[in-house]
Amino acid sequence: MEDTTTVQWAEPQFDPQSEAGRAFEQDRQRVEHMLAEARDLPALVAAAEQIQTQVHQLVDRTEVAESMTLFISILNDMLTRRVIDVVASGCDFDGVRWCWISLGSEGRQEQTLSSDQDNGIIFVSDAPADAVREQMLPLARRINDALDACGFPLCAGNVMASNPEWCLSLQEWKERFSSWIIEGDPMALLNSSIFFDLRPLHGDFGLAVELADWLGREGSANPRFLFQMAANALHRRPPLGIFHKFVLEKEGKYPHTIDLKVNAATLFIDAARIYGLAARGHASNTGQRFALAVAARRLHPDDVEKWVEAFYFIQMLRLKHQQDCYKRGREMNNHIDPDELDDADTDRLQAALRQARALQKRLSLDYPGSRSV
Repeated sequence: MEDTTTVQWAEPQFDPQSEAGRAFEQDRQRVEHMLAEARDLPALVAAAEQIQTQVHQLVDRTEVAESMTLFISILNDMLTRRVIDVVASGCDFDGVRWCWISLGSEGRQEQTLSSDQDNGIIFVSDAPADAVREQMLPLARRINDALDACGFPLCAGNVMASNPEWCLSLQEWKERFSSWIIEGDPMALLNSSIFFDLRPLHGDFGLAVELADWLGREGSANPRFLFQMAANALHRRPPLGIFHKFVLEKEGKYPHTIDLKVNAATLFIDAARIYGLAARGHASNTGQRFALAVAARRLHPDDVEKWVEAFYFIQMLRLKHQQDCYKRGREMNNHIDPDELDDADTDRLQAALRQARALQKRLSLDYPGSRSV
C-alpha cells in the first residue's frame, strides 16, 4: 500500500507547568510584541540586538541544550518571518505561490549562538520559471541583506534565496533533488546534505509539504543514494585516538582544539538524516529523525537514547563555549581546547565521542560496503 503520510511542521511547545517553559513563553511573548512594533529595517535591527541580548541571558540560566537550541531557533524564526513581512510589504507577484524555506541548522531547529544564513525559495506559477525567478531575486536579495543587518551573516557558500541556484520552482527543486538522489556523485551529495533539512518559514507551506513528501518517498526508495549518504557520513571520524585520547587539530586558525560542530555534532546529524530518510518520513530535527527510525524499528530505543543524550551534550558544550567567546569579546566559534574543560566535562565529551563511534559502527553495519563507495 502506498504511503500517504503528509509532512507536518508543528510549532514546538514547551511545558507550561515547568519553570523553564513559563520563562520561555514569557520571553517569546516579549519578542513577539517587540517585533510587531518593528516596521522598518532600523527597528528590526534594534529588535534583533535586543533578542541577541535576551538569548545570551537565557544561555546563562539554561542547562538543557535541546530546549536552548530549539528556543534560539524559535526566536530566529520569529525575527526572520518579520523581516520577510516588512521587506516584502507591497510586493505583489501576480499568480505566484511561493515559500521561503530554511536549511541547515535553522531547518533542523538546532541553531546555536553562531549561525549564518542557509535558505531558499520554492515557487509555483503558470509563467515560465526563469521569468518568475527574475522577478523574485531582487526581493530575495533585499531579504538576505536585511537578515545580514539583523545579525545573520550572509552564507559564505552562497546557499541563499538570492542565488538563482536556490530560487527554484517546485518542479525544478524535484529535478535538483532527483539529480542528487539518482545521479549524484559523493561530493555533490556532501555539498547538498543541508538541503535535506528543509523547513518552511514563510509563505505557502503547502509547497514545502509537497516537496518534503516527495523527497521522503524518493530518498527511501533509492538504496544507492542511502549508501552514498552513509559513505559521506563515515568519512568523518570521531576525534578519539588510542586510550580514548583526543585527536586535536594541529594547524589552521584553531590549533590544539576539537571542532565540536564538524567533528562531533555533525557525526550524529549526518547519521540521523540517513535513518530519517530510510524510515520513509520527513523530520528535519536530529532527535525527531532518530525517533522516526525507532518507530520504523530500524534502531533500538536504548541505543537512540544514548546517541541523543551524547548529541545534546555536545550541543551544550558548543553553547557554553560560544557564550564564553561572546563574554570575552572574541569571535564565536565551535573550536574547544580540551585542556580548558574540567574533569567531568572531559569524561562526558570522551563518552559522547565513543557514542558517535558506536553510531558510525551501526551505520556501517546497516550499509555494508559504504566505506568503499
